[in-house]
Amino acid sequence: MPNRNDIYEARLFPGAGACGRLVHLVLCVVLLASTTAVSSAADKNPGSPPKLEWKAAAARIKITPDSMMWMAGFASRTKPADGVTLDLYAKAVVIQDETGGQLAVITLDLVGIPRMLRVEVAGAVEKAYGIKPAFLLLNASHTHSGPEVRAERTEPTDDQTRRAAEAITYTRQLAGKLVDLVGECRLRLQPARLDYGFARCGFAMNRRAPTPKGYVNRPYPPGPVDLQVPVLRIAGADNQNMAVIFGYACHNTTLPLLQFNGDYAGYAQQAIEAAHPSAVALFVTGCGGDQNPYPRGTLELAQAHGRSLATAVEAALKTDLRELTGAVRAAYEEIPLAYSRIPTRSELETRQKSAVTLEALYARRLLGVLDRNGSLPSAYPYPVQVLRFGDHLTLVALGGEAVVDYSLRLKREIADAHVWVAAYSNDVMTYIPSLRVLREGGYEAGDAIKWGTHPAPWSENVEDHIVGAVHRLRKTLE
Repeated sequence: MPNRNDIYEARLFPGAGACGRLVHLVLCVVLLASTTAVSSAADKNPGSPPKLEWKAAAARIKITPDSMMWMAGFASRTKPADGVTLDLYAKAVVIQDETGGQLAVITLDLVGIPRMLRVEVAGAVEKAYGIKPAFLLLNASHTHSGPEVRAERTEPTDDQTRRAAEAITYTRQLAGKLVDLVGECRLRLQPARLDYGFARCGFAMNRRAPTPKGYVNRPYPPGPVDLQVPVLRIAGADNQNMAVIFGYACHNTTLPLLQFNGDYAGYAQQAIEAAHPSAVALFVTGCGGDQNPYPRGTLELAQAHGRSLATAVEAALKTDLRELTGAVRAAYEEIPLAYSRIPTRSELETRQKSAVTLEALYARRLLGVLDRNGSLPSAYPYPVQVLRFGDHLTLVALGGEAVVDYSLRLKREIADAHVWVAAYSNDVMTYIPSLRVLREGGYEAGDAIKWGTHPAPWSENVEDHIVGAVHRLRKTLE
């Protein structure tokens, strides 16, 4: 049976002979009469707009650092940034439903969101504007060509202290800008219509390749992917786009440069805004923890991937979009995500003497945490958020670098009409493996924690704990 994406070709009567000409003439008369009737009805209410249930506004602000800071994402860098090839932005949309309830969505061309940034912004937004924390979504594009962001110093050396101080200053200044951005949107709310659709884009590929020595980071075409491009269109009374919110599940790691740049997501936003001058384009990163853009390595490839993604967004906008009606509902919870076995002080002191520099520095950082706090944490306050737009769109926002298994599983298990799953939301603390990835091992499974202060990999209940929380929060939004 053909589906709604199929293209149909219809043929009217070919007009063979007198009978055909007569039928053709009758059809023309009927069509002309119908057109006249429609025109007459429209003339009675000239320019009458459709009923708009929502109010909305969007705004953006440039957040490219004023100084050439150290960049985040690639540990191989040995010096700060030396230029800018594409400016970085923070963008916000505030959406208000008919009941007066408001939702704020903020997207950032940054590698991540420190937990304390989310806490500070959520508290200030609630105090200033009355928007509850559950109704605030922050999402980072995870570009590896942005500045370091951090809320506290974790390295003891003089060089690292200066580097950390610069990142902390940038992050603190950013918090105030984000609060003001939400305020700007609230001042400019206007009647709006919300529509949802999706398309597909193909440059993302699984990067966990199995080898005799374990899983390594390189293209793995047979691996699971999520190529869907969800799109939320917000249009005003004139039917002009006010905002286009879109997503994709893939690392923003096309570029190896030392210049600030939003990577493919930045170029996609740029292309969409060029095509829709009245709109602000916001990119929401999906569950791309184990996905890379391929091919990669040059500025031209980042631009090409951006055009490809923007083309997919345009394709989605041309489909039969689903109009969203009703109220916006939200639920948010920080669940205690458990670590596996926590190392002892003795074990850390031994690991600190390792000839492997990364291992030694990791143990040193954990010993610093142990000295300051008296113990190492057994769990992490992991953010889970569920948003519903009426009864037709459910958006799940997970913290950290969640792998693609979460998106695929939740879209299978949640029975709502449309389900959008994002990661890199509200707090980007480290990788979030599924049980499958955790058991397979490798970088996303636990090796990546050696760049931070998580004391151990996650426990084996990590996936079920997160998915269970999503289902529980979803049920509260009936």
